[in-house]
Amino acid sequence: MNAGNNVLCDPYQASPSVDPRRPSDFIFMSTHQSIRASGIFDKITTPAVDGHLSGGVFQTSVNNTLQRAKQSGIEKPVIIGAIPFDVTQPSCLFVPRQYEYFERSAAAATDDAIHPRLQIKSQRSIPEEGRFKQGVKQAIANFQLSDIRKAVLSRVLELELTSQVDVERIFDLLVAQNPAGFNFRLPLNDGSELIGASPELLIRKAGEQLFSNPLAGSAKRQADPLDDRLASELLMCSGKDAHEHRLVIDEIQRALLPYCLELDVPVRPSLLSTPAMWHLSTFIQGQLASAETTALQLACSVHPTPAVCGYPTSLARKLINLVEPFERGLFTGMVGWCDDQGNGEWVVTIRCGTVKDSTISLFAGAGIVEESCPESEWRETQAKLQTMLRALDITQEAEA
Repeated sequence: MNAGNNVLCDPYQASPSVDPRRPSDFIFMSTHQSIRASGIFDKITTPAVDGHLSGGVFQTSVNNTLQRAKQSGIEKPVIIGAIPFDVTQPSCLFVPRQYEYFERSAAAATDDAIHPRLQIKSQRSIPEEGRFKQGVKQAIANFQLSDIRKAVLSRVLELELTSQVDVERIFDLLVAQNPAGFNFRLPLNDGSELIGASPELLIRKAGEQLFSNPLAGSAKRQADPLDDRLASELLMCSGKDAHEHRLVIDEIQRALLPYCLELDVPVRPSLLSTPAMWHLSTFIQGQLASAETTALQLACSVHPTPAVCGYPTSLARKLINLVEPFERGLFTGMVGWCDDQGNGEWVVTIRCGTVKDSTISLFAGAGIVEESCPESEWRETQAKLQTMLRALDITQEAEA
């Protein structure tokens, strides 16, 4: 791997020969730009609570760290890592000593060897099905008594396996099964690794151009092609999902407009598919008023979106804290990278899990609005868990 002053560190140059499957501190893959990194020059744990402010404490910490990296000889340093759902919590970012960009096609190779199937020793959902559905009912009751219009409720599926997990193989399968997704792998301080295949682009910034692709409103993919087409058509016609999606788009548009000379927001959503889900999708693009605005600043300005928190944000967060019996941590946060020119890409940390030894924690959530049905929202979380369960070669979550 080459150091930061190598030609591979030009964000518009890529290495076609790098093997993205070899062990690494960090991997982020997208159809736009893929990056791998190792070694830690410095960590950034400053909470991103004021991350939208160019002169705030967080961005000052980021800029100072990049400046120190340059002074140490890293010519083009980058910031990589993750920011949690709760931006008052410590960030999980670092400047690597070495990094390189590579073509996503370099990850096309797959392992054809036969591996023993993972055996589940035990599993549990937090919250369990009954409590999750009760939480949905509680959220709906709050809508009728307050100004909250949407809240995203989530759960954790904890798996204890009979043997240690081969993280390399699981990540390979995630990449192979989700070729259009944003695949990421990040080691954490407790010895676990965060891996996932997010479908949702939070922010991409290149020069004066910005892009965002929020998703809200979902339906499970069906095995039969006719049933699958019907599921997508019903999603496009769903008033409940259209309402949920509109809340997200309006809030992201409001947050991004102050940074833009132009912002193109389609009036109607389109469909985006993953192997497991259909999503209502709106692709937003704009021209920034200043190229000095960074991808990380833009991402902080929209995080957390109503797609993972709710609306209004502050009220939805209070409801989540009341209903959810666990700390989300990095789940529904953001993960990605930003270079010293402010270019970069950040995605929503969903369709993911943490792996440590023989323990796996998988995460999924569902957007709750007044028209929501507790049973349907539970099944939506089951469907979203399939992205990670398939990579683990586990066909479905056991019934409670």
